[in-house]
Amino acid sequence: MIIRYERNGKVKHGWMVAADHKVRVIEGDIYKVQTAKPIMTGLELSLDEVTLKAPSAPSKVVCIGINYRDHASEMDSTLPKEPLMFLKPSTTVVGPGEPIVYPKQTQNLHYEGELAVVIKKEAKQVKAEDANDYILGFTCAIDVTARDLQMSDGQWTRAKGFDTFCPLGPAIAAKVDYQNLQIVTRVNGEVRQDANTSQMVFSVPQLIEAVSAVMTLLPGDVILTGTPSGVGELKPGDEISVTIEEIGTLSTRVVMAE
Repeated sequence: MIIRYERNGKVKHGWMVAADHKVRVIEGDIYKVQTAKPIMTGLELSLDEVTLKAPSAPSKVVCIGINYRDHASEMDSTLPKEPLMFLKPSTTVVGPGEPIVYPKQTQNLHYEGELAVVIKKEAKQVKAEDANDYILGFTCAIDVTARDLQMSDGQWTRAKGFDTFCPLGPAIAAKVDYQNLQIVTRVNGEVRQDANTSQMVFSVPQLIEAVSAVMTLLPGDVILTGTPSGVGELKPGDEISVTIEEIGTLSTRVVMAE
C-alpha cells in the first residue's frame, strides 16, 4: 500500500509492507508515471523511523452527501436524484494521529466515517465505464462536521471547512473491491457505524463521472463517497477510528481549540 511519510524534515511516498512493519522508499512523483516513472529504491525503513502523513495532499476534497440510504433516513432527507456535492478545502486534511481540533464556534461536532477515492491523473468529463483508469486507490476518511453551523448557515462550507476536519489515512490501497468493503467507525472503542460500500446510492464510477463533469480533478485529489448511518457527536478527548477492510484503520483524537 502507498503511504506518505515524513523523515528528517522531508516528505516522500513509500510502499508499506504491513506484515513486517517496513517502508520501501519510493523516489520520484507517483503521479507522473507517464513522464517520469517513480523508482522503488530498494531502501527499507522501519515504520518506527517515519511519521505517517495524510497519504495524499489534494488540491481539493470533493465530498458526496446523502449517499447511503440509511443515512438519508436518519438525517430525515430524501435521496438525491444526482450526487450531492460539496467541497472541503485542502487545509482540512490531516494524517493519522493528527488531532481533530474542536472549534470554539461550534457546540455540536459530528463524525462521518467514509471511503475516500484518490485520483491518479487529470480527470475531466470521464465516463463511468472508464473511471477505474483514473483511480490511484482508496483510503479511510473522517468527514468532520459542525452540525449546528451546518443547520444554521443553510449551506455547508463553514460547517465542513475548519482546519483538521478531514483526517485521511493510513495508506492508499491500490487494488480493492471497492463495491463491497466493510466500513466500521468506533468512538472510544464503541462501534458507531457498521456498513458496507455496497449500500451506496451512487457507485464510485458514477461519482467520478458526475464530479468530473463539473470540475477537473487533479492528481492526488480526493473524493469522499458519503457516510452510512450512525453519525454522532464528538467531544474533546474522544478517540475515533475508521476501519475499512483491505485498507486499514485511521485513528485520531479530538482536542479543544486553544
